[in-house]
Amino acid sequence: MDKRNDPVDSLFAADAQEAPADLAAALAPPAAAGHFDELRGEAADAVPGPAGERPAPLAPHWARFFENLGREGFNDLNRRTVNLERQVRDNGVTYNVYADANGPQRPWSLDLFPLIVPPDAWRQIETGVLQRTRLLDRIMADVYGPQRLLADGLLPSALVQGHPGYLRPMHGVRPSGGTHLHIAAFDLARDTQGLWWVVSQRTQAPSGLGYLLENRLITSRLFPEAFRDLHVQRLAACYRALVDGLRQQSPAGADARIVLLTPGPYNETYFEHAYLARYLGLTLVEGSDLTVRDQRLFLKTLQGLQPVHGLLKRLDDEFLDP
Repeated sequence: MDKRNDPVDSLFAADAQEAPADLAAALAPPAAAGHFDELRGEAADAVPGPAGERPAPLAPHWARFFENLGREGFNDLNRRTVNLERQVRDNGVTYNVYADANGPQRPWSLDLFPLIVPPDAWRQIETGVLQRTRLLDRIMADVYGPQRLLADGLLPSALVQGHPGYLRPMHGVRPSGGTHLHIAAFDLARDTQGLWWVVSQRTQAPSGLGYLLENRLITSRLFPEAFRDLHVQRLAACYRALVDGLRQQSPAGADARIVLLTPGPYNETYFEHAYLARYLGLTLVEGSDLTVRDQRLFLKTLQGLQPVHGLLKRLDDEFLDP
């Protein structure tokens, strides 16, 4: 196909000497009114500028990202998009959809460009999320313990006792190490001024840890120069801390056998169950792989029953065998 009259190719050719960040700013239209302009780090103008006016420059962290696209620059984005799709396909990254008449497995959807969160914004997010996580853990400790929040009227009793997710048999049971909440997931969104807000949270078998890691690995391979220059925070220590924390709470210590309990291959996030188990060095099990003898949990193996010291569950409580 003759691309000599392609307007995009013509723009690249005409602006070959222009800085990549300036070219990206020119190509990216401003956000719609009432939205936060992520690329430029500012609220979108309610009244658009005159026709033909050059958009505002990119925020510093996005400018650095586009300055590190590599030698081919924007001309290489199509190839990187194809590589992204191939990596998702070759790695078998899927999200199962129960209602899909054409089959349960759907390829994972991943944007080419990552979401860049600068250090000052991340510190604010981290502080708020950790505070909320501590609060949620203490609420769980109270509603499954002394229930002072209910006695003082700070939480309506009906809200707790009438909730279908409240497990009455677990009242009075103190977890190993005293920690009720090991993993929590939060959905975040920005308002028109760029402030981050928590819009929802999940504390029961939250998904995302496996997809997060796979997203990071794929994107870092596509933009290695940008990842090095921006000093992107590493993730491996977080995963090590999770497994180390589980082992420390077991009497077996470093030799503890930790398993990851999955509902099975038809679960919508089964890919990340298998992915996480492999990455964390855990045994992936279903309910039929386990048994309880004398109030102790065991894994069925060809060599006989093996004790299980910790279990990372990836299914909701109502589906657990009591």
